[in-house]
Amino acid sequence: MSPPDFKPLSLMSSGTAAPPAEPWTPMPYADVPRYDARSLLPHWPRLHAGHALPPPPPHGPLADGWALYHSGEFERAAALGLQHGGAEGLVLANQATAIYANYLEPREAVRLSMFRQVVERAGAQAEAEPDNCHALYWQAYALGRYSQGISVARALAQGLGSKLKGALERVIALQPRHADAHVALAAFHAEVIDKVGPLVGRMTYGVRAETAFELFERGLDLHPHSPGALMEYARAQLMLHGDARMGEATRLYEKAAAVEPADAKERLDVELARAGLSD
Repeated sequence: MSPPDFKPLSLMSSGTAAPPAEPWTPMPYADVPRYDARSLLPHWPRLHAGHALPPPPPHGPLADGWALYHSGEFERAAALGLQHGGAEGLVLANQATAIYANYLEPREAVRLSMFRQVVERAGAQAEAEPDNCHALYWQAYALGRYSQGISVARALAQGLGSKLKGALERVIALQPRHADAHVALAAFHAEVIDKVGPLVGRMTYGVRAETAFELFERGLDLHPHSPGALMEYARAQLMLHGDARMGEATRLYEKAAAVEPADAKERLDVELARAGLSD
């Protein structure tokens, strides 16, 4: 399946054309947990501890799609989500596309294209459904990864940071136990401070180091076994305090590397943690 077409956003022109579409890169690890629609549902609370998505009907295409996603079949999961349509299908398609783009897509132009697709789809959904936490979260996630791809400073200048921050704050207001939103907002605070400094960050973007740490602690309290959240916290420790927090950052990476992955995304995160420790 080739990446679906997207409508260009006025704030998000990459300035380069994406290369011809090719099949998505498969999962590189054979030891990924595998699910089908039947085995998926008993594990659903653990798999979705970060954002409390309601489970799909046990018999139907969405259960099959989520089983594909958690097994690392991101391309097939995204295609099934788009074919299903509706709010529930879009959540699956956006999550599968965003996670694949972040972890496995090797071509930078295609990665940015995929993130723009997710921003466009999720943003349109959030505009139609302002209280849809999942649309808001995936819009923010894709904005964040896109911003990192074009440089955080450039993204801030384009106003993408304020949009991201507002979406995540809205998610937390609507769903206070959304662990992933807490971690994503914490990472935003830390990264902006790292790029523009604490004074400009506070005065211009309303970000603070103490708020970042509070959000990380809350996110990990809600979802303590998330290897991705543990690594984000470790990176923030180093961004905000440098080598003085190297010991704490290493401890967090060790904890992430020791997680028994529950699905494909966690398997990818655990591998990143192991690689980080070996550097």
